[in-house]
Amino acid sequence: MYNIDDLVRQLELTEDVEKKKSLNREITAIAKEEGIFPASIQRLYEARSKGEFSGFTVPAINLRGMTYELARAAMRAAKAIDANAIIFEIARSEIGYTFQRPTEYAGVCLAAAIKENYKGPVFIQGDHFQVNAKKYAQDPNKEIGYLQMLIEEAIAAGFYNIDIDSSTLVDLSRPSEKEKQRKNFEICAQFTNFIRKSQIIGVEVSVGGEIGEVGKKNSTPEELSAFMEGYAQSLPKGQAGISKISVQTGTSHGGVVLPDGSIAKVKLDFDTLRELSELAKEKYHLSGAVQHGASTLPPEAFHKFVEADAAEVHLATEFQNMIYDSKHFPADLKKKMYDWLEANCADEKEENQTHEQFIYKTRKKGFGPFKKDLWELDAKVKEAISKELEAKFSFLFKELNIKDTRKVVSKYITVC
Repeated sequence: MYNIDDLVRQLELTEDVEKKKSLNREITAIAKEEGIFPASIQRLYEARSKGEFSGFTVPAINLRGMTYELARAAMRAAKAIDANAIIFEIARSEIGYTFQRPTEYAGVCLAAAIKENYKGPVFIQGDHFQVNAKKYAQDPNKEIGYLQMLIEEAIAAGFYNIDIDSSTLVDLSRPSEKEKQRKNFEICAQFTNFIRKSQIIGVEVSVGGEIGEVGKKNSTPEELSAFMEGYAQSLPKGQAGISKISVQTGTSHGGVVLPDGSIAKVKLDFDTLRELSELAKEKYHLSGAVQHGASTLPPEAFHKFVEADAAEVHLATEFQNMIYDSKHFPADLKKKMYDWLEANCADEKEENQTHEQFIYKTRKKGFGPFKKDLWELDAKVKEAISKELEAKFSFLFKELNIKDTRKVVSKYITVC
């Protein structure tokens, strides 16, 4: 008989790559025996694009630390309202600084489902598999090669949803919208082709594209059209393309930090989001638009994503903040983590940046080096923090209207 907590502990703390792969396979096998499986959201999004259902926005949740506890909290919140339209994701950058390779992240998410008896598909996603513009300029083949390697690793681990972000290559100096977007749509098509050749038999990976870098200027219908038309021309004939498109409508990752460390209020342009989502669905047969960088928005904003017909919204920083700022989080551990940031991330401090701003912007990088400390927190501490996050997930799931989505998900998503 297996001990799922022990398997997760081994998976998170071992540095042996082959051991991680073995544990991932073991957890995946146990999950399938329990009616739990990693899945692509492709068919659900295809149905959405055809107007077969509507009325909710899928939350995509990035878990940077205490991943097992937070994934379990999210699944408990989902089970309470019979929801299944949830994505668990991790970005290229997060994989690096949280020390969570795809093999580990996928295994932990599936283990959380086993622990909470969360049946059916678990959607695990590579968020912002992003082209580094500086590295691309220095050596395009090396940068493309690294991302291809990451894609293969992710698919093998159970990531059947991958968001390609080549929006970093948009060249605003070019004369037309199509030329501005050219590198973006060509590289996105190149990665889509690579994913289609790498996906396992019986699984069509859900691929996302992006037209506007988060935190920059708002996206426009002209940009979306230029990207989609160029992208379609760049794909091999008959090949399945992206299922959704990420846009920029006013937020930034992590929010805008004020000198005292608090977050400035951000007004997101929901009219633009609605317009772009409708265009994506009606003209290009996508599931709709995706909003990044939204977790630090005020509570009253979240129901508006459903009203704007957004297909998906990405949520990350607020969960990290809640861990650090919880009254239950040990002060001595927080100090150790902050001291580590000051010693190891000092080169990231910007001119005129206050200490509070520096800590807020860099503390996401504290989870990786202190993974063992977080795992070994007192069980009562972890339970208390987990309950706080469960309440947050419950609120978000209610606002995004994913109650009773298990039925619609099971209609389109079957075991791989």
